[in-house]
Order: sequence, then C-alpha cells, then structure tokens
Amino acid sequence: MGRLFITIITLLLFNPLLFAQANEIPAPEYISTIQFKGSTSQSQLPIIRLGERLRLSFDALNGNEDDFYYKITHHNFDWTESDLSKGEYLVGFDDVRIETYENSLNTLQIFSHYFLDIPNRETRAINKSGNYLISIYDDDGMIVFSRKFMVIENLVGVAAEVRRSRDLNFIREKQSVNFSINSPTLTLINPKQTVNVLVMQNSNLKTAITDLKPQYTIGSELIYRYDKESSFWGGNEFLNFDNKDVRAASNGVRKVDLRDLYENYLFTDITRADRPYTFNPDINGNFVVRNINAPDPTIEAEYVVIHFGLQYYEDIGDKEIHIYGNFNNWTIDGSTYMRYDEPSDTYRLSRLFKQGFYNYKYVLVDRDGSVDEGAISGNFWQTENDYTILVYYRELGGRFDRIIGMGMTNSTNITNN
Repeated sequence: MGRLFITIITLLLFNPLLFAQANEIPAPEYISTIQFKGSTSQSQLPIIRLGERLRLSFDALNGNEDDFYYKITHHNFDWTESDLSKGEYLVGFDDVRIETYENSLNTLQIFSHYFLDIPNRETRAINKSGNYLISIYDDDGMIVFSRKFMVIENLVGVAAEVRRSRDLNFIREKQSVNFSINSPTLTLINPKQTVNVLVMQNSNLKTAITDLKPQYTIGSELIYRYDKESSFWGGNEFLNFDNKDVRAASNGVRKVDLRDLYENYLFTDITRADRPYTFNPDINGNFVVRNINAPDPTIEAEYVVIHFGLQYYEDIGDKEIHIYGNFNNWTIDGSTYMRYDEPSDTYRLSRLFKQGFYNYKYVLVDRDGSVDEGAISGNFWQTENDYTILVYYRELGGRFDRIIGMGMTNSTNITNN
C-alpha cells in the first residue's frame, strides 16, 4: 500500500499543472460522513440552479467541538481559478465560521454534526454560474477538506440518449452517450472554441469525459454523436448493505456484534466479472444515512464497524483491491484498502460507517492510481447508470466559463442502433 501512496505523491510533486487546478482535498480520519446535497435526498455531487440551496454536512469524531470555517472559490471549465473577484460571484462574504452544529445523542461513538446551508446570513447568494470549490478550514487556517459543486443557468436545452457501443470489441461492455445542444435564444458563436461539455457517469467527476467538440451543426443545434470518444465502461450494479437497524442482521449483513462499537459482518462477496449480468436495483454508488429507531438520524445514528470480505483468486501482482463508492467521494485511500488474509484466502477490510444504506463495489487500483472498476465486478452493456451532461460557454471576450445548460439520461432506455 505504501508504494501506491508514494507514486501518487510523486505525481503531485512533479506535475505543475496539478498545482494550477483545483483538486479536492480528502478529509482526515476524524472527519466522516461528508454529505453534500442539492435538491436530492442522496449525498452526491451537487448541481444546482442559480438561486437554489445546497447543504454541506459532516461529522467530527474527535469530540472537541472544533471551530471550522469555509471559503468558496469560482473556477473555469478546467478547474483553474477564474478571474472573477469574490464580490462578483458572491453576494455577502465567506471565510466565516460554521455556526450550526449538534452533538451526538445516545450513540456509542461521540461526534459533533456540522451543517452549512448556502445561501445563509453571511453568504446571501451565488450570482454566477460555473464550477465552484468549497474549502473547510480549521482554527489555524489549515485546510481540512474541500468539495466541488456546480451552479447552472437554463439557457440551452440538452437532449441525450445512451446507446450500446458500436465498437465490436466492446459491444457487450460499453455504453456510449449521444446528445445534442439546442440554443434557440443564445447564439453560440464559434462553438468549437467557446463551448465545452462535461459528461459524467453516476455523478463521478473522477471518470468524467471533458474533451468532446460538436461534430456538426443543424440550425441552432450542436450535434455530438461520438461512439468511442463518449463511451463509458458499463460496469455492474453496485453491491449494498443496509444497517438501519444496527442490532439486526438485515440486507447484506450476516452477523452483528457489540464491542466498543457495534460491528456488522457482511456476507462474503465473490467476483462477478465472469458471471452473467443480473439486474439489482441500486442508487448508483450513493448513500443515505438512516436509523429506523431514532427520530433524528443525523445525530442519533450509530457509527458501526463494517467488515467486508471478498474472495478473488486472480493474481493481482503489485496492484491493490479497494472498496469504491460515493461514501467517501470516490476516493482511494488507506481506509478503503483490502488486505489479503491468507488463512481464509480472502481479502478483508474493516471500516467505520455511519448507519444507513450504502452502495459500494470492489475495484483494482494500479500503482499509478488508475482504477479498474470492471476487473472484479465486470462490465455489462445492460447495467443501469445515470448520465449527466453539462454545457459550458465562454463568449468571446468573456472572463469566465458559464454553465448554460444540463441534460440527464439513464441507460434503462438504452438502444442498440
């Protein structure tokens, strides 16, 4: 595991482009269950319209009732910081303390639950569309973690559909996203230079496609009908567990134990890459905190040690196996690393989760940090996935990239032609 972290640090140190771009800072171990919500009940990448609200919440498990502060920065399409001053995109100000928090109630693990709503009394509005980064700082001005979000304007329409890959090498494994942008009121001058698009699968920015240009124009419509360039691996339906009743073995949980904290042992998983595709409803990698025995799960849900087990007999060489999902913002780190247990011939991991319903999958991680999502779970063209298309526009002479439209589609209605 140490070799992988050294490689990632080396990439950061010797790639100057990374310093110019805004990268999300993962949270330290004592910060857990970061939830970032726009208009959905699930925690996922927030994409809100101008004027809508969003909420960031997280738990501090150290019991210190620390003070935290937030800053909001505006960014271009490529996540370099824009030329706008703070007063141009914020009404009010930031760099203020998060004042709203509650301490845990009737839980074995003590924690403080912090939540921040935007707009609020200090940050009264965000008045420009585009990419944003919210950074959380401690009392000493040191950054604790950061998260990205997007604000959009509804100026263009985006029609999208998902097709099977037309590449015969991947026709059983990949899905391609075709879409068009209709701009009846806004004239998109020189769109190959002024228009950029971002295509995401399951709200995962880390696997987004960002280098597509319109192939041709019909009237006021920009057409994107790529195959290889706009294709994603189909993946498989996510695995899940639900421990909303922490004292009972339920969905995915085979055994319950109580030590210092509750401990839930999941059923041992097996590789699905060589098995036929089977539909299983999921929430595409997201999670929901809940405790059926408490009126307020934000402060009354228990923290539970979840024990994962995977039987995987392929030789992985110097690669690593990790669990993967939005429970930690699709981050590969030490808390997701599966260690090989020789007596049971099984890869195992014990990790702290707040009570609720969670999606996850097992992935293979190379030394350069690249993630192979299909090596263990498989890739199938039938898999149900959500796709989001964001349209960025910078008019000639403009100083920042606006997000002027969004389209969404799902592979449930996938076509073969």
